Amino acid sequence: MKNIQNLMGQKIELEVSGKTIFHGILVDLGQDILVLFNGKDYFYIPLLHVHNLRVNSLIELEFDGDHTVSPINEDQATISYRKTLMNAKGLFVEIFVTGNKSIHGYVTNVLNDYFSFYSPVYKTMFISLNHLKWLTPYQTNITPYTLGTNELPVKPVSITLQRSLEDQLKKMEGNLVVFDIGDHPLKIGLLKQVQDNIAELIIASGETVYWKISHLKLIHTP
Repeated sequence: MKNIQNLMGQKIELEVSGKTIFHGILVDLGQDILVLFNGKDYFYIPLLHVHNLRVNSLIELEFDGDHTVSPINEDQATISYRKTLMNAKGLFVEIFVTGNKSIHGYVTNVLNDYFSFYSPVYKTMFISLNHLKWLTPYQTNITPYTLGTNELPVKPVSITLQRSLEDQLKKMEGNLVVFDIGDHPLKIGLLKQVQDNIAELIIASGETVYWKISHLKLIHTP
């Protein structure tokens, strides 16, 4: 990490999983996460999904004052992926997990290998820690879809949260579920059984599809 530490404060170009390119100033760095400021927003990017980065002094950014301190971890001496999620609880954020869709809402809990997230569109979601590509906090006084507090209240999870994503899925057996925002028709159905890192899903046609849980990015109930 010391070699990347030398890039602090410099303009960099960064590629993450999905061939997404970011440009900005490297403003913070931990063992498993970095923070990039693009002149407007901060992007918290787990190093797990960073493919490459390089200095690019030709990047032009518009700045509004001094933005060298990351807003989520500003009171932390060192940052980490888990600390970032914990400190982001209750803050309106935009996250990117799968496909070409970002999700808006806020983190509600952080467990061993997943976190729970409340979205005004998808409601409560369970998201694998291994599949979050990036997170960016909203600017002050802005809410998702300009919803007020009456339309966007804190929604506690109606079932007890389990420590692991697999155990959480076991608690959802017998319910209709959607994997990965339903980006494929084989990812929507009745969750029949969860065992040995495999989720047994009965899709609309009645066919059974077996999904390996470690490859599931996020789960919600319709």
